[in-house]
Amino acid sequence: MLLMQPPLVSSRFHSLYYIPRHHHRFFQRPISAFSATASCSPSSYFSSWNGLDASEKEEEEEELSTLVRRRYDFSPLLKFLSRFGPVELVLDSVNLEPLPAVSLDPVEFELAESYKAVPAPYWHSLLKSLCSSRSSLGLAYAVVSWLERHNLCFSYELLYSILIHALGRSEKLYEAFLLSQKQTLTPLTYNALIGACARNNDIDKALNLISRMRQDGYQSDFVNYSLVIQALTRSNKIDSALLQSLYREIKHDKLELDVQLVNDLIMGFAKSGDPSRALQLLGMAQSTGLSAKTATLVSIISALANSGRTVEAEALFEELRQSGIKPRTKAYNALLRGYVKTGPLRDAESMVSEMEKSGVSPDEHTYSLLIDAYVNAGRWESARIVLQEMEAGDVQPNSFVFSRLLAGYRDRGEWQKTFQVLKEMKSIGVKPDRQFYNVVIDTFGKFNCLDHAMSTFDRMLSEGIEPDRVTWNTLIDCHCKHGRHIVAQEMFESMEKRGCLPCATTYNIMINSYGDQERWDDMKRLLGKMKSQGVLPNVVTHTTLVDVYGKSGRFNDAIDCLEEMKSVGLKPSSTMYNALINAYAQRGLSEQAVNAFRVMTSDGLKPSLLALNSLINAFGEDRRDAEAFAVLQYMKENGVNPDVVTYTTLMKALIRVDKFQQVPGVYEEMIMSGCKPDRKARSMLRSALRYMKQTLRAS
Repeated sequence: MLLMQPPLVSSRFHSLYYIPRHHHRFFQRPISAFSATASCSPSSYFSSWNGLDASEKEEEEEELSTLVRRRYDFSPLLKFLSRFGPVELVLDSVNLEPLPAVSLDPVEFELAESYKAVPAPYWHSLLKSLCSSRSSLGLAYAVVSWLERHNLCFSYELLYSILIHALGRSEKLYEAFLLSQKQTLTPLTYNALIGACARNNDIDKALNLISRMRQDGYQSDFVNYSLVIQALTRSNKIDSALLQSLYREIKHDKLELDVQLVNDLIMGFAKSGDPSRALQLLGMAQSTGLSAKTATLVSIISALANSGRTVEAEALFEELRQSGIKPRTKAYNALLRGYVKTGPLRDAESMVSEMEKSGVSPDEHTYSLLIDAYVNAGRWESARIVLQEMEAGDVQPNSFVFSRLLAGYRDRGEWQKTFQVLKEMKSIGVKPDRQFYNVVIDTFGKFNCLDHAMSTFDRMLSEGIEPDRVTWNTLIDCHCKHGRHIVAQEMFESMEKRGCLPCATTYNIMINSYGDQERWDDMKRLLGKMKSQGVLPNVVTHTTLVDVYGKSGRFNDAIDCLEEMKSVGLKPSSTMYNALINAYAQRGLSEQAVNAFRVMTSDGLKPSLLALNSLINAFGEDRRDAEAFAVLQYMKENGVNPDVVTYTTLMKALIRVDKFQQVPGVYEEMIMSGCKPDRKARSMLRSALRYMKQTLRAS
């Protein structure tokens, strides 16, 4: 019988398995990405298959199918298994066990006898071919069950792992887990399941499986870590602390980093907003001869630019060019974002000019960033010229570009320009999308133009654009902030009726609304509903509760909220303590404010300017001006710069205890410190001078 030689497997082996050195002399071009003999690494299927591009996979499949058809004909078996019609994949906890071969009809017996001599690699090849299509997954499972029933192939672990892998690719994660119950989890099935979870962005399950794998005494490999990090990056759930934990595990297991994993880690740190660790890992990789991909370098440039570290971003951009790689639009945009963020407009303009000189065409994102730069500088006409340049350069301005222009007007308080932006959009035939309408609604809401906001919402609906959570949250919030709580309640109910489930932000807005109205029973019912729908209260929720309880003088409830937060493992934020200290200050409860301040510092939180100003206010309301000035001294000694609010609050404290003659000195100190007096500060000075004049006249 003609025996096929074992395949050459990829360099990305799973670390648990060992391939004997003497097999190397038999290696030739692979007939399958996974048709390994017992002596080869079975898990190499997953690592090698992940490492191939689409054309290589297609080429391997075509070559493999030709070779298999030349030696064996599986069509009688497939015809027999599908004799009652298309085979559907139906898995549940009761049909996982294969039926025993107690009695066979002659046809099945003959089939079993005819396939006894087929080597395992051919069954692997057949299964891979069937798993390449979602429609034949049921038939693939039927083949595996049939083989197991007749004991015709003994590498069932690999067969089921191939099926699990295919189910993961077909977004059938539940079925993949059911299938994994067929046998005790081994490194191979663990790898298949982790890959399936990662491909379906179920990161928690993937991380849990890696943990269970380690508990079972198996070492995970770098393919698994690559897949998990890629999933984290895709889902925008990447977190620097989580990445550091994964990297520590990799180093603890002494896994040798390959190019793919290094690039995934670097990009992960960059996407998580931690460019320092990304640069550190990049240097380590380059020192060991591993090269970074262009996309990885661009992600670091983007992270540096977002952090305002434009000098380092420029250096890395230049390194990219000197390495012989011609930067494309995405790289230029990454650096341009840094210039827009830090403010040097001329650098942003020169960057766009350099792009054009280098033959790199600006795209919609480039122009939107340039519009941001002009809007931030107040150069509205220049922003409009950019729109004209887009049209001249055959780059049609889209709704996103106009939304950035509108956001600039909004942030500078020129909400009236909204109508002009809408007119310009209409003139060039650009239809507003959901994001643009959200910006319009937010703009009108911020400036108490609620009728315009609702008209925009109605127009959005009439154009068939379904509101998302951002839309609803913006509408509910702007009505709450302007005291229209009944309308906000109606919008909240409409949101649920239209099938848009409230998120934590929605609940936080409504909790604040109920708190402002002192509807405590309704607020507690809402909290219960929030938890029953699986939406966990976050730090903002607890901060809101502390704030509304504190403003209403329900300090015991506020303290209980703090303790409950700590009990569930959440760390109170500075904002939360600021709210509590301010609530005490408003009622002149200086001792309680001081106690809250002490708890804040004992929790390891650095006192903020807002908290210290609230403490000064608490002492002032309690007519304890000496302690108020002691807080000012504390600020100076601890590097906290006083602001206008600090000095104004101190002047108010002095007026409260009739020490009018000291107010001008505080006002002068404020000016000397570089603080520009506002209307309230000037009013305090005038009040003190008026009282001093009245005192002189009376004497």
